[in-house]
Amino acid sequence: MRDTAAAAQRIDDFLARHERKQLLRFITCGSVDDGKSTLIGRLLYDSHKILEDQLAAVRNDSARWGTTGDETDLALLVDGLQAEREQGITIDVAYRFFDTDRRKFIIADTPGHEQYTRNMATGASTADLAVILVDAARGVQVQTRRHSFIVALMGIRHVVVAVNKMDLVDFRRETFDSIRATCEEFIRRLGVPDVRCVPVSALRGDNVVHRTATMPWYTGASLLELLDTIDVTPTHELEDLRLPVQYVNRPDASFRGYSGSVAAGRLRRHDSVMALPSRRMSRVRSISTYDGELEEAHARQAVTVTLEDELDISRGDILVHSDRSPSVADRFDAHIIWMSDAPLLPGKQYEFKLGTRYVFGTIEQIHNRIDVNDLSEHPAQELKLNEIAMCRVVLGEQVAFDAYDTCRGTGGFIVIDRMQHGTAGAGMIRRAASHAIAERAGNLFWQPTRVTRQQRANQKAQQPCILWLTGLSGAGKSTDAHALEQMLYLRGHHSYLLDGDNVRHGLNMDLDFTDAGRVENIRRIGEVAKLFVDSGLIVVTAFISPFRSDRQMVRSIVKEDEFVEIYVSTPLDICEQRDPKGLYVKARLGTIKDFTGVSSPYEAPENPDITLDTSRLTVQESVESIIRFLVSTGRLKN
Repeated sequence: MRDTAAAAQRIDDFLARHERKQLLRFITCGSVDDGKSTLIGRLLYDSHKILEDQLAAVRNDSARWGTTGDETDLALLVDGLQAEREQGITIDVAYRFFDTDRRKFIIADTPGHEQYTRNMATGASTADLAVILVDAARGVQVQTRRHSFIVALMGIRHVVVAVNKMDLVDFRRETFDSIRATCEEFIRRLGVPDVRCVPVSALRGDNVVHRTATMPWYTGASLLELLDTIDVTPTHELEDLRLPVQYVNRPDASFRGYSGSVAAGRLRRHDSVMALPSRRMSRVRSISTYDGELEEAHARQAVTVTLEDELDISRGDILVHSDRSPSVADRFDAHIIWMSDAPLLPGKQYEFKLGTRYVFGTIEQIHNRIDVNDLSEHPAQELKLNEIAMCRVVLGEQVAFDAYDTCRGTGGFIVIDRMQHGTAGAGMIRRAASHAIAERAGNLFWQPTRVTRQQRANQKAQQPCILWLTGLSGAGKSTDAHALEQMLYLRGHHSYLLDGDNVRHGLNMDLDFTDAGRVENIRRIGEVAKLFVDSGLIVVTAFISPFRSDRQMVRSIVKEDEFVEIYVSTPLDICEQRDPKGLYVKARLGTIKDFTGVSSPYEAPENPDITLDTSRLTVQESVESIIRFLVSTGRLKN
C-alpha cells in the first residue's frame, strides 16, 4: 500500500511540476522548401519526444513517398495530409506539443507557399515567438519578408531567424553573416525589438537541439536553448477589463449568465461593469467556471458572469470597467492582409467579425499598399491576394475595440466575403478613424432632440431624402440640380441645393483635389446632407464624387430609402466639348493635376437609381425623369 501511495504521490508531484511550467507558443514560417517541417521533426526527434510507433510509421512513410531518398523524412511527423506527403510541402497549419524541464511548447508549423499565406497568419495570431527559416543556399526570399511583416503586424515581439541548410554551403560563416545582417536590419525596421539568429542544419541536426562542432565560429546557443531561455513575458499587458460575450447562458427563467473568455485585465465580484456598445451599467453578482465559483477571474480564463441587473446584453457585446473603456466607433484604420483570389474592392460590402461580434461594413478607402520588399507605400484602388495595406473600415453600427498593439483579443478582426462565405482577409486595428475620433469616441453620444425627424417631415408633408447627382465635370449635374430645386420649390416642397463649387468656397475651402482631399470633401458633404435630411428637407447635391466607395459611404450613414443616386452619364467627349469652365483644356495641358476623367479616374455607378444622359435629354426632360421616379417610389406625392 505504501508503494502505491508513494507512486501516486510521485505522479501528483510530476503533474504539479508540469503544471507550473511556462507555456510558449511559437510558429515556424518562411519561404517554401526552407525546411520548416524538417526542423520541427528534428526538434522532436533529438529531444526524444517521439514514440517508437510514431517513428516506425514515419520510416515506413519515408520509404513510401521517397521525399528524402534513403533517409528518414522527419518532416512527416508534422505533414499529415496526403497532399503534403505527396508534394513534400506544408499546406495546413500543423500543431505539435512537447516540453523540456523548463517549458511547455505548442508549435505551429505553417506553410511557406504564397497560396496558403492565410494559414500562416492564422498560426501567427496566437504565437508569442516566431522562428523564421531562411535557406542558406537561396537566401532571403519575398515570402521570407512577407512572413516577417505578418509576424510584426500580429504583434509578435520575439523572432529567431534559423538559417537552415548550412551543410549545403559548407557551413561558411560569411554566408550566415550576410543573411543575418539582412534579416536583422529588415525585421528591426518592422519594429520587432528582439531578433536572434542561429545557423542550423535541420536534416543533420546541427545546432537544433545540441550545439555542433561543424561550425566552431558560432558560439551562441542552439535553437532549443534559445526557445527554452528567451524571456517572452509581455513588457506591457492591458490591465483594463475586456470580456467579450460569446454566449448568453439561459438554462431557465431564474438564471441569466454571460459566458466568454477574459481577453484582458481582471474581474472581481461586486465590480461595477459597463456593457458596450449600449453603455448600460451594473455590478457583478457572481463569476462561475466549470470547477465552481470564483472571487476573481483573470485574462485567458473562461467564465460565466451574472449581474445584479437585468440588462439586454447579447453575443458580441463587451463587458468592461466603466472608467477604463475602449474606443466605441463605427470606423477605424487597420492593416489588412488580403487572403482571397477575388480582390478587395473599396465600397463593396463585407462582413466583419470582431471578437464575437459580426457586423456588415465596407472598406471605405485603401490609404496605401505596402511593398513587403522595401516597406515602401503605394496608392492602390484594390488589394490582391497576399497584399497588405492600411485601410479605412466603415461599419454599419458602432463597435467597441482597442488598438491591436494594446489588446489582440479586441483589436483583431477577419473580413468575410458574403458571396463566397469564406474568410477573405485578416485585420489589425491601429486607430480610430482619426486621432480626434479616438479621443472623443468614448465620451460623445448622439443627443436626441424633442422635435423628432418624423415630426419635421410631417410638418413639411414630404419624405426627406438626398438626391445625389454624380458625373464628370461638364456632364450637366449643376444645371440639372438647379432646375430640379426650382421644380421642387414650385411644387411646394422644402429643399436645399448643395453645389460642389459653393461648398468649396466655405466649408471645404481647406481641401485640395488629391484622392484624400476628394474623400474628405464627400465625407463632410455627406454629414451635412444627413443633418439636412434630419431637419426634414429634400437635399439636392451636385458633386463629381468620382469614387464608388465615397458614394457608398454617404448612402450608409442614412436610411436605405433616403439616398437616391442619380448618374449623369454624359460621355467624356461631350463634356470636353462643353468645357464650361475651361478645365479640360488646362488638364490636358497639365496645368491642373488630378483632374477627374483626364488624370484621375471616375468610377461610374454600378446600379444607379436614375441614369441621365444630357447629350440626349433636355434639362426639362431630365428633371421630369427625376420627379417621376420620386413620385413612383412614394418619396413625392402628385
